Amino acid sequence: MDVLVTGGCGYIGSRLVPLLRAEDAVDRVVVLDSLSTGSPRALLGTLGSDGGQDDGVDFRRGDVREYGDVESATRGVDRVIHLAAITGASSTHDRRAETVAVNRDGTENVLTAAGKLGVESVVFASSCNIYGRATSTDIDETTEPDPINPYAEAKAEAEELLADACEEFGMDGTALRMSTNYGYAPGVRFNLVVNHFVFRALTGRPLTVYGDGSNWRPFVHVADAARAYAHAALDPDDWPAPVYNVGSDAGNYRIADVADVVREEVGPVDVTYLEDEHPGPSYHVNFDRLDETGFETEWTLREGVRDLADRFVEAGHV
Repeated sequence: MDVLVTGGCGYIGSRLVPLLRAEDAVDRVVVLDSLSTGSPRALLGTLGSDGGQDDGVDFRRGDVREYGDVESATRGVDRVIHLAAITGASSTHDRRAETVAVNRDGTENVLTAAGKLGVESVVFASSCNIYGRATSTDIDETTEPDPINPYAEAKAEAEELLADACEEFGMDGTALRMSTNYGYAPGVRFNLVVNHFVFRALTGRPLTVYGDGSNWRPFVHVADAARAYAHAALDPDDWPAPVYNVGSDAGNYRIADVADVVREEVGPVDVTYLEDEHPGPSYHVNFDRLDETGFETEWTLREGVRDLADRFVEAGHV
């Protein structure tokens, strides 16, 4: 089969594209990316001397906000994994219009093209961030979303678009409400709390926790996130529900505990707490539905923290 990955040069895409390319069931991976935040380094080792089109990877530079770019990239593919998005949820308060245009309207373009061109299945990158500040410590997929930032609002609306498109076009589709990512990837991001803490600890700076650090967040290693997207795209019959939380019960941590893990695994570092009237989302998530797919995460938070720190030191970055 041929698989389109939008945003394939981003953080998760940089682990996902090589994973798909190595699958015997995949003939071609089409990558659509505007390169506005992603980097070509995500494709290192995946392209052939001919530009990759005869070597399993076909790169298309384009923007999901431009329908023509999306339709061109979608022609001939069997499955779509839609990752392209503006990320950094807290930063989207200052860029609402752009966030809606990319995360909501861009998704509509992807779904329209997929339906028009007869794509079999679409896997959409949603986020547990849509739960907002939930008081329950057992949040499952039936919990009503309560988005508190434009990023989460657009993701929730895009989930509804996916459900409508699947009904209209008769295609399979599922939304993966991903836990907060961490860990090494060629396109690694450092505006994510675990990765940010690891870098600060390695450079001798204190870890800053906003509020009292009691807010909950589920975490998943980027390699496990990539595996989940690949599994859902290649074996859609195993993922029949319209939405799944992706992570593990053991991956639910309070932010203060994340700081402690980084301090213990990376080395002595101070942890400072700053008063904050709005310390961000808090959600403790249940992953029972994910268990039904047969998918399991492989990385623990401690392993991911150690691995990221080791890669920094071994590469001579610190």
